[in-house]
Amino acid sequence: MWSVSVSPSVFQGIQGMCMSVRQAACVRIQRGICVCPAGTVAGLGVEGVTPARGGPAGRGGGRGLRRFEEIPHTGSSGWLNLVKFWREDRFKLLHKHMERTFNTLGPIYRERLGTQSTVNILLPSDISELFQCMEGGNIVSNLTVVLSTTRNRTECMEGGNIVSHLTVVLSTTRNGAEWRADRLLLNREVMMAPAVRRFLPLLDEVARDFCRLLATRVEKEGGKEERGYSLTIDPSPDLFRFALEGSSCHVLYGERIGLFSTTPSQESQKFIFAVERMLATTPPLLYLPPRLLWRLGAPLWTQHATAWDHIFKESSVCAPPRLLEVVVGVQRESSGILGQLMDKGQLSLELIRANITELMAGGVDTTAVPLQFALYELGRNPAVQEQIRGQVRVAWARAGGDAHKALQGAPLLKGLVKETLRLYPVGITVQRYPVRDIIIQNYHIPAGTCVQACLYPLGRSRDVFQDPERFDPGRFRSLAFGFGARQCVGRRIAENPSPAAATDARE
Repeated sequence: MWSVSVSPSVFQGIQGMCMSVRQAACVRIQRGICVCPAGTVAGLGVEGVTPARGGPAGRGGGRGLRRFEEIPHTGSSGWLNLVKFWREDRFKLLHKHMERTFNTLGPIYRERLGTQSTVNILLPSDISELFQCMEGGNIVSNLTVVLSTTRNRTECMEGGNIVSHLTVVLSTTRNGAEWRADRLLLNREVMMAPAVRRFLPLLDEVARDFCRLLATRVEKEGGKEERGYSLTIDPSPDLFRFALEGSSCHVLYGERIGLFSTTPSQESQKFIFAVERMLATTPPLLYLPPRLLWRLGAPLWTQHATAWDHIFKESSVCAPPRLLEVVVGVQRESSGILGQLMDKGQLSLELIRANITELMAGGVDTTAVPLQFALYELGRNPAVQEQIRGQVRVAWARAGGDAHKALQGAPLLKGLVKETLRLYPVGITVQRYPVRDIIIQNYHIPAGTCVQACLYPLGRSRDVFQDPERFDPGRFRSLAFGFGARQCVGRRIAENPSPAAATDARE
């Protein structure tokens, strides 16, 4: 018997649009992995705020239609608001700012920050109204401008073809029949059930190796205790390596990159750092004139562009062997998503490159951070942990070694992922630009306005969830991946690493 204790390492903030809170927890492994509290669980370090209890009508309910300008707001000057944000370092705690503002102004408010103007909402009925008007609509943010300005600065050379940062943006923000046709083709290899069955064994293989790595480490480095061995660690580096090895490489390319070896690749470590730096520098750039920052050579801009340089470089390094095989006509069975897309030949190489790069860059934090929060919550809730553990054992025994059947027989595992994302969403907003005028909370909102569904306040609102602070994987509701045709294309990849790792810690 052996155990892994996670040392108290508390970090709360926003990395780009990513929220990461690292807490104390203890992982006990008895014929597998189990999580329990490690002494006193560290607090979040931020004072809680009592959620608003305003009714669905919100401000202005029961009155005639109100003008856009009457929506409650945080201040009319975007630049003064931005200066205040900068002085108070609110970008790192943007989710808490949103929660406090909803508590003060009600279920809808306007906010101007620098060049950006948004309407923020949190109630499901309002979000439903927003999504219903989005058929054929646009989703284009300032990020398009931010990345497009790097076109003349940074280019990735792959087999003589120039792929700029703009390619990725255009591939994910196109609209109409062309975009829909491409997305439906992509969904078949990423979102549909047969695709999940194909890549789940790849995740399972990495998850097994990850659990064996932890077991070996505890046995070698852990201290002897009455019930076995115990080792205190910070799980974050290991979880990020697991995410890059599994979700971002093995699933996408069908290839392992050896991150669990005694001497992991330095380039892979740099890629993880580049993703973190890209996410951390994104929020301020959404509210500032990107072209001005580019011309001034501002450190914020330089860090952001350099991070993207490395992300594109690493994704191009991983992809070329498979790309070259397609060019020269080499035929072999492909297990990764990249190989499946190329074998079908229904999408252009540029579009495949763009989407694979996006999935690779987006698959690290979105896997590692929820895994860490899941461990934290399981450590705080041993009864929930035992309930999930029991269901996994029964499901695995019935599945006869089939990982897909085992996951299907353990719905609490997916509930664990969804409940974790309800409380700790990786992306704190889902943005839409309505294609027609809409009415939300009795306020008129013109077409083309940036409207944000704010996920962190939503997940903790008493108007939406009963006893929202309670961790209950039995709730099967989540907005973390978005809705409809524009929902996160990497949803299925992100949903499965946590259950796969938990399933492989079953015995």
